[in-house]
Parts: sequence; structure tokens; C-alpha cells
Amino acid sequence: MHLSLWTYPWDIADVGFENFLAEAKERTGVNSVSLSASYHAGHFLQPRSPRRKSYFPQDGTIYFQSDDSLWEGKEIVPLVADHVNEEEDMLARLDGQRENSGVAPSAWTVCLHNTRLGMKHPGHVTRSAFGDPNYFSLCPSSPAVRDYAVTLVADMTKRYRPKVVELETPGFMGFDHGYHHEKDGLGLNPEDEFLLSICFCDHCMAAASAAGIDAKAARETVKTLIAAACNRAVPQVQFPDFPTKGIEAFARYPALRAYLIWRTTPVTSLVAEIKANAHPDSEIVAITGVEDWREGMDNAEIAKACDGLLLSLYDQKPSAITAMVSEVRALIGPDKWLIGGLRVFYPEIVSSDDLASRAIVAKAAGCDGLNFYNYGLIPAPRLDWIGAATAAVRN
Repeated sequence: MHLSLWTYPWDIADVGFENFLAEAKERTGVNSVSLSASYHAGHFLQPRSPRRKSYFPQDGTIYFQSDDSLWEGKEIVPLVADHVNEEEDMLARLDGQRENSGVAPSAWTVCLHNTRLGMKHPGHVTRSAFGDPNYFSLCPSSPAVRDYAVTLVADMTKRYRPKVVELETPGFMGFDHGYHHEKDGLGLNPEDEFLLSICFCDHCMAAASAAGIDAKAARETVKTLIAAACNRAVPQVQFPDFPTKGIEAFARYPALRAYLIWRTTPVTSLVAEIKANAHPDSEIVAITGVEDWREGMDNAEIAKACDGLLLSLYDQKPSAITAMVSEVRALIGPDKWLIGGLRVFYPEIVSSDDLASRAIVAKAAGCDGLNFYNYGLIPAPRLDWIGAATAAVRN
């Protein structure tokens, strides 16, 4: 069974590579390490680091040495994180030891969530029905963005051959994403937040219109709905079937419904293009959730376009995990990867037995792999919880 541990390059550097590798292999029992190969900004508590107790990573950078020749003439190009040159290329280090240790590198790859690039290239970010930019979200309909994401994975896989490339945010991000000091005095309800998340940038409008969608009517519908929400004294639910019925919750607005169905097209085709240009030794999976239709992701079609899915099981009890995994396994069929993602945060997980029970039911319901989040963000005793969970599902 594929068993992987999510981590960051600075976590490995802080504890030392050999110590990290020993803990990963012997204490947690994993056979892969999912290293962040491209990542966004954040503020992370570091409970076990001997150097610090909090860390601010450099925003919107990659954590491997890129091949400059592949990026020549590209409009959007990555920035190699200072950490790679100041400390070490940890993806290369993991690649170099895989045969001896039996621990293979995997690449946790943030695709379109990149505020640094969004600020630098505002013509390629998602935009609301009012034209307001979401700088943290590059748009999958933009040709330059697509070229960036495809080249990023091609560059990494051809040089390092990670066992699995985990594509995070290959689609349209939500309006509410924990940006610096977000303020909402209105009290957006879930449907309002979703409507503000729908991209109507020039790239999306042109592509949808070319596909026969009345994109202008869809945009006007969303503008009207959002404007009405902004004029109410208190929020009111207008779509009682949202999010349960997904896109069909908006069936009484045919142009909007058609636009929402169309927006899966650029996401699915981007994942397919990434897969087609990646080195064949690397498996490509998309990180998703059961409700990722909100981000333009059709899980069945996405799985056809690549090697499978990595399904987030965060905040889910065992009974819900069984239902979620069974549903997605039935959707994608028996031959595609289905990796479950478990987060070892307290109080989400309260004990070793708690984590093991979730791992066991995930495997029984159809997962052929599990990822555990996150090596550097949890205290040392919880590594043993992961070890107990991997032991419970290994055979």
C-alpha cells in the first residue's frame, strides 16, 4: 500500500536529513514522502524544530532547481525559493536515497494558488462577476497559466522522477481562502460565497462563449444575485438545495447552470495536459474533495484525465470516511489511484486508535494509498500514531 507523509523542505532541514529519514521510515512506517515542491505563503507553528517555533515560508515559490531552458520565452515563470540555495534541494536529496531507503519521493504541487504570481500577472487571475481580481488564484482558462502549470510538472518530473505528483488547486479557488485580514460584515452564507467565487475573467468569458455558452447572461445573473445579497439587512438563503444538489441547485437559471457545467472543461483539460507532458515514470493524481465541483472539478472526468485522485478525508469520522471513499471509488472505477488524506491535528484526531480506525476504514472502502498531514506541524508523539496507523493497513 502506498503510504506517504506530507512535509516541507524546511522541516527536513531543521531536524537534519538523516534524522528525518529515520523517523519517516522507522517511526511512521511510510514508504513515500510527499514534499512540497511548490507552495504558497503561510504562518506555521513548528513544535519540533530545534531552530524556531514558527515559520513564514516565501510566497509562491518552488522547492527544486528548475531547468531554465524549459522556461525560455514563457510569460509566467516560477521563482526558486531561497531555501533551496541557502539550505539544500530536498527533492534531489530524497530522490538520491530512494533505492537504499525504500522511501520514494512524491511531489506535493500547488498549481494555481499563487499570490506572488497573481500580483505580478493580474491579467491571468480569476475575477468575480464584477471584475474584481482574486490575486491568490491563477485562472485555469488562461493560456499562460496553463503553460506555467504544465511546464512546472514537466520540469520537475523529468529531472526528479517523483513516484506521485499530487496536484493541489488545479481549478478555480473559492472567494474565501483565509487571505490576510479578510473582513466580511455582510455575513456571507455559503451560496453567496460560491457566487463570488465563479470566475468571469476575459479568458473564461471567451472560452465559454466559444463553446456556445451564454456567458454574458450567466455573469449578469450572478451580478444580480450578489447585488441583492449585499442589499439585505441580514443574509437569506435563496438556494435551499445548495450545496446538496451541486450545480443543479441553480437549475432555475439556465445560463448560469450551463456556465457552471462548462467550467469543468478548462480544469479537466489542464489536468490532462499536465499528465500528457509529465514524465511517464511519475503518477499524476489530483487532490480533491467530494464537493470540489465548487472549484470546477468533475472527479470522474479528472480521474480519467490522469492516474487518479487524492481525496481529502479531513474532519471526517470513520462512518463518513466509508461513505465518501466508497462513493468516489464507485465513481472512478477500480483501476485508478484513490489515495486518502488524513490530517493528524488535535482535536480532529484525539488518539492513536482514532487515527488507526480512520485509516482502516479508508482502506476497506477502497483507498489504495494514504497520506498523513503533516510531519513538521505535529508534536513528536503523534508520529507514533501515524506508525500505528500504517502498521494497521500495511498488510
